[in-house]
Amino acid sequence: MSTATGQAPLWQASIFSVLRAGGVRQIAYVPDAGHAHVIRSAIADDEIQAIALTTEEEGVAITSGAWLGGQRAVLLMQSSGVGNCVNMFSLLRSCNFPFFTLVTMRGEYAEFNPWQGPMGKTTQEALELMGITVMRADRPEDVEEIVSAGFDAVFEGGEQVAVLLSQSLIGRKKWERK
Repeated sequence: MSTATGQAPLWQASIFSVLRAGGVRQIAYVPDAGHAHVIRSAIADDEIQAIALTTEEEGVAITSGAWLGGQRAVLLMQSSGVGNCVNMFSLLRSCNFPFFTLVTMRGEYAEFNPWQGPMGKTTQEALELMGITVMRADRPEDVEEIVSAGFDAVFEGGEQVAVLLSQSLIGRKKWERK
């Protein structure tokens, strides 16, 4: 959802600012409208490698490899992608790698697609069952602080953290008829 001026909402810009200021050098993602601003910003930034994935679990391996290579990386995905990653999350637990993911939620506020409901309703529980700390941002004014706190817990404290970005932040999605 963009503002009347066509620019990304401030909360989306603040996410990229936190990642950039924190020294992130790789951003792995599966294309998603909710992450579009961060993805576009990463692609435009010469100091960040934006890595398009074919499936989300590749991002778990990429962020782990980046850490082993001395770089900070972040995985951007939608809540439906969390289900694809569950087996790969065992890598994080076994090796105790720091891990940071930003998850745009589906299956919540005004969801039109019934396929998004089951995983959207169990995203937090699935992450927590795999030992990942979950933080949630529901209001635009809270996004920067929550993302920053999660980022520090990962890259200063060695934790595994997922920040869930609520569907109400992103706005309603609708089928478009052509």
